[in-house]
Amino acid sequence: MIKTLLVAGRDRNRLAEIFRVASRFGLGMLLARLGLEQAEQAEEGADEPQSLPRRTRLALEALGPTFVKLGQILATRGDLLPPEWIAELEKLHSSAPTLPFEELRAAVEAALGQTPEATFAQFDVAPLAAASMAQVHRATLHDGRQVVLKIRRPGIRPRMEADLRLIAQLAAIAEAASAEARRFAPSALMRQLAEAVLEELDFTAEGRNADRLRADFAREPRVVVPEIHWAWTSETLLVMDYVEGIAPRDGDTLRAAGIDPAAIAELGADLVLDMVLVNGRFHGDPHPGNLMCLPGNRIALLDLGMIGHVSPRRREEFIGFTQALNAGDPAPLADVLAAWSVGSGVPAERVRAAAERLIARHGGGRLVLSAVVTDFMALIRDEGMTLPSDLLLIFKALITVDGVLSGIQPDFDLSEAMQRSSLRIARKRLSPEHWMPTVQALAWELSKIGDDAPRLLRAAIRRLEADPAGTAAARGERAAIASAARLIAGAILVAAVIVAGALLLS
Repeated sequence: MIKTLLVAGRDRNRLAEIFRVASRFGLGMLLARLGLEQAEQAEEGADEPQSLPRRTRLALEALGPTFVKLGQILATRGDLLPPEWIAELEKLHSSAPTLPFEELRAAVEAALGQTPEATFAQFDVAPLAAASMAQVHRATLHDGRQVVLKIRRPGIRPRMEADLRLIAQLAAIAEAASAEARRFAPSALMRQLAEAVLEELDFTAEGRNADRLRADFAREPRVVVPEIHWAWTSETLLVMDYVEGIAPRDGDTLRAAGIDPAAIAELGADLVLDMVLVNGRFHGDPHPGNLMCLPGNRIALLDLGMIGHVSPRRREEFIGFTQALNAGDPAPLADVLAAWSVGSGVPAERVRAAAERLIARHGGGRLVLSAVVTDFMALIRDEGMTLPSDLLLIFKALITVDGVLSGIQPDFDLSEAMQRSSLRIARKRLSPEHWMPTVQALAWELSKIGDDAPRLLRAAIRRLEADPAGTAAARGERAAIASAARLIAGAILVAAVIVAGALLLS
């Protein structure tokens, strides 16, 4: 198995380190189950005091940011992993000791083109925060604005790329050797990991995410997204406005600062639901460290390296899921579950039975999202179904924010926010801005019909003139052409009315 793994010389030492860490945390049996180690070499100590999920989490943290990111992705897979694994993996964090700024200076000067002291009116060499991938320092612009510099740690990219190469090979071996591993679709999981890691390594991606979310909420002054200073931002350095606020961990702390927890809870729920269901772009990890409450009952969004995207089809499905639960109707819920489980090989009658059980437990009443998702994931695991990764990220984001907002406002009800969101979705769909792209496409198709219709009709007339005998076939063709002409004329008229109406509304 693992002894036959072919790796480049530059990666061999890292591979040995990975297995040393796995051995140190007693993960030999887990590797054997995944086909990555010989069972006789995988004995775990009988006196091991910590649970397997906890030891796995500690090992991932010890291996660094690539493996932490892998664990964070696995933490979204409630359709595959039981609750005790999800709870432990959700504790994953990527930390590292701070570096003296002189070890970062060369990288910062290369990104800025000069020293930070020359670029900024003030620059603080003492770090504000540190993680395994980056370190943060404060500075002041010459116009007095406070900013932070997020500096990528030197040498982190080649190390993470080496990890990705090794994990890809390990995933291929596990997929070939273990039926249990195949259920996790490790190759697909590896592609998701590589995409997430490479995006987070490029700080310009985070800057673009911030710009997009700021544009999404340009009409909502209560939502703050720090401005990116692109003149100094690059792949290895992100410069953005400094935001000072209070993390939403405790309602009493917010009230002491003059911030209303109820208003924050309502705004936070509307914010996340609008990101998911209206804008189709959402913060992938809205935990308290990535949210700041500001005076005036405002919320700032921070750390935008992980952004989820929701297709229009997935939005429709998720709305259908929540509406079916609210209505207590298992039939449309079964339709949604069938769409989500395509490729799982689960018979339709079992999908319907799963929908009926979920409705029996949660339908028609107050929607407690964490309880719904817990039961939903248990049903998915029991039925052997797997869910799309984008859908799992949506559920994770909603559960995270539900927990945050319930913590500062205990009587918070996400189902009320979902009803408000449904009204906003309906208003948006009826707005001229929503219909204008469709109308423009329709106008374009209308112009093509107008150009082609005379030519097509002339060709049809010539075809009939070639058969003047009035056979049954010719009479049938004449009737078909007349019907087609009426349809074309009607389509042109209806399309023209729609276009004109939309233009008047806009």
